[in-house]
Amino acid sequence: MLYRPLESEEQLLAEFAIGERPATEKIYKQHFKIINGWIIKNGGSSQDAADVFQEAMMVMYEKAQAEAFRLQCRIGTYLFAISKNLWLKKLRDEDRSPAMLSREVGSEDGPDLAYEDDLNIHREREVHYELLSGALEQLGEPCKSLLSAFYRYNKNMQEIAQDFGYTNPENAKTQKYKCLARLRKLFYGMQTK
Repeated sequence: MLYRPLESEEQLLAEFAIGERPATEKIYKQHFKIINGWIIKNGGSSQDAADVFQEAMMVMYEKAQAEAFRLQCRIGTYLFAISKNLWLKKLRDEDRSPAMLSREVGSEDGPDLAYEDDLNIHREREVHYELLSGALEQLGEPCKSLLSAFYRYNKNMQEIAQDFGYTNPENAKTQKYKCLARLRKLFYGMQTK
């Protein structure tokens, strides 16, 4: 069975979260070089990059331990974002500035630019997820629990009907659509503010 890239990344992250050494090594081999290059271009050394990358891996490991954690971007994008933030914080703490905040586009910058694009997409998604989370909070019960049962816990309409006391799956389905309509209205109302 072939996996989509995101699914294989989810599997890699799951293996990393339980401490599988091959997963850790694969993540390191795939992503350290990019982060090392970026830190060197921004006033650091290879040792700085190794320290920052190790710290970023620890942050990701700790986050991956939480059952509710869902990575919404590629592993490399996530590690790059953490590493970049850690490095910029270190520079601020040392009252230094990065050597390359604005860089010329060249052949060497291709992977960095790809990560920057992924990072921007990730930030936009975070804004959307925050808005969606806020809309879910405003939605209230039982809609919040019903939508969570369906989308988060993958329950079918028969299970939802039983759990929520609906007479049949069709009634549960009708209620789900009403809840979705209310959620959309709240979500889009928050976006226009």
